[in-house]
Amino acid sequence: MDEEKSNILYVDDEPNNLTAFVATFRRYYNVFTATSGREGMEIMRKVKIHVIITDQRMPEMTGVQFLEAIIPEYPKTIRMILTGFTDIEVIIKAINSGRVFRYITKPWDANDLKINLDTGIKLFNLEQERLNLIEKLNEEVLYQKRIMELFQKYVPRNVVDEVLNSQGEEPLIRGEYRIISVMFADIRQFTTMSDKLGPVKSVEILNAYFGLMAQQIKNYHGSINKLLGDGILALFGAPVSHIDNQLNAVSCALAMVNALKELNEKYRDMVGHEITIGIGINTGEVIVGNVGTSEHVEYSVIGDTVNSASRIEELTHELPNGILISESTYKATKEEIIVEELGPQEIRGKQEKMSLYKVLGKKDGLK
Repeated sequence: MDEEKSNILYVDDEPNNLTAFVATFRRYYNVFTATSGREGMEIMRKVKIHVIITDQRMPEMTGVQFLEAIIPEYPKTIRMILTGFTDIEVIIKAINSGRVFRYITKPWDANDLKINLDTGIKLFNLEQERLNLIEKLNEEVLYQKRIMELFQKYVPRNVVDEVLNSQGEEPLIRGEYRIISVMFADIRQFTTMSDKLGPVKSVEILNAYFGLMAQQIKNYHGSINKLLGDGILALFGAPVSHIDNQLNAVSCALAMVNALKELNEKYRDMVGHEITIGIGINTGEVIVGNVGTSEHVEYSVIGDTVNSASRIEELTHELPNGILISESTYKATKEEIIVEELGPQEIRGKQEKMSLYKVLGKKDGLK
């Protein structure tokens, strides 16, 4: 069989017709012959047939019946039928129903039949190309979907949407003024714990911790801006704002502390003690936006509000599962939360003291 030639199957119960067909067309195609529909199906299951041409009047089944029978297994194979004038009405019906590509009247003319066979082969090849393109397109769509899902793990979804909707690179490199609540959360004594457990177990615990905390942040409409070793920088009010940004941040902090129960149930024996965290929240003016170059862009938050939130979190080192909030955060949430007023506290890097509050919980009836 010549691999460069197309494969033609001719089905006819008259051996002389088969011999004449092979003699006429074997120089152009790989010609396979069968004396019945059943024999033709056996050939098709062994060889990829591009075009079938069959006689209509055969003992076991008509040509139309044979072509109907192969549709479920070979719907893309091009189908043609040879017929006498008395069968025209049946064949036209078959053509109109989409089962037969061409009908050829007997006796067939070699030149005309070759034109029809070549046309059928072209149609088959075009359909194969179309199917291949669809398959490649589907693969590309799945690939792009995986990229997008991975991208969204590093960048907030809203920022991803902004990048995709932008008309060029220039609009991406910009910032905007916002008033948001900034949260820093950190695992207490993680360095000591990781030295004891080793890198594999430490990373396992850290990933479990980040998974739990990320879910709480998402539940309260926050977005993770950065993972800092064993720490988390989360924003409430950027890139998308909600009415209760400050309360969302405090509520999220309480939920994060509560979620540690699940983490400790699983890892308490491995770690040897309770895993605790410290959380600092500050509210104020920041500049947020895409910072970087045309080759590398990072969604960042800049301003004294961020620095102060980090310094507030540092003061929780002696407060296992402590949540400290600034005056600005407290003012926006004081009707909903229970706190212990700590008064003015010295903050590293700041000349003036800051009034801080330790969050104890929410008032009755509030989630």
